Amino acid sequence: MPTVEVADLKDGDFLLDVREDDEWRAGHAAGALHIPLSEFVARYGELTEAAPQDGRVHVICRSGGRSAQVTMYLVQQGIDAVNVDGGMQEWAAAGRPVVDDKGGDGFVL
Repeated sequence: MPTVEVADLKDGDFLLDVREDDEWRAGHAAGALHIPLSEFVARYGELTEAAPQDGRVHVICRSGGRSAQVTMYLVQQGIDAVNVDGGMQEWAAAGRPVVDDKGGDGFVL
């Protein structure tokens, strides 16, 4: 499973958040694309439209389990994808900004 540490992510890296809507509303990384795992197959086209053609997709969830599933699927589709180790829990613990759905301070649910 290709993985990346939160500390190795750079500003501007493409981030796909696969958590559910309530988790997203509570807090997420600004600029991330949100496609819940439960809707991923039906909304896959949104990812292919938004993802950089020659860049990597960094997949994140709460702790790394759901994002690992999506990462494996994307790799099987020939997409350069990596799982963000530790997910949003690690993101927040590392002091990375977390915003709610209104752009204010968020938290990891």
